[in-house]
Amino acid sequence: MAKRFSMALMIMVLAIIALLLAAKNPTGPNTVSFDDPLNLWFSLGTLIVLLLPPLILSFFNHPVLNIIFAIYQGFVVLTFLGLILVGFLIPSIWIILIGALGIVIGISSIVMSFLGGIRKAY
Repeated sequence: MAKRFSMALMIMVLAIIALLLAAKNPTGPNTVSFDDPLNLWFSLGTLIVLLLPPLILSFFNHPVLNIIFAIYQGFVVLTFLGLILVGFLIPSIWIILIGALGIVIGISSIVMSFLGGIRKAY
């Protein structure tokens, strides 16, 4: 439980860092920036609300909830994969590194979720 919680928390921290990096280097007038703090706070709140379910699901060790946790983390991994592609479009090594780290942590979280369920079953 503690490992899944810490990994879900690390993914949340990485997503917040990616949002702050995006706000530091806005690419247009309709993107998140520090010049418009209200939109930045709304984006941060939305990000936390979207990443709160895997954080809550990490406390439970029921097989069905582990599957739901793994599916949700799969969507998060796909999002970090998209972040890597964005990092290649706008040449930013930090965005690429955060995306790669998010993918590694997300996949290891999914694997640990399934391995924990298998060990508990036997």
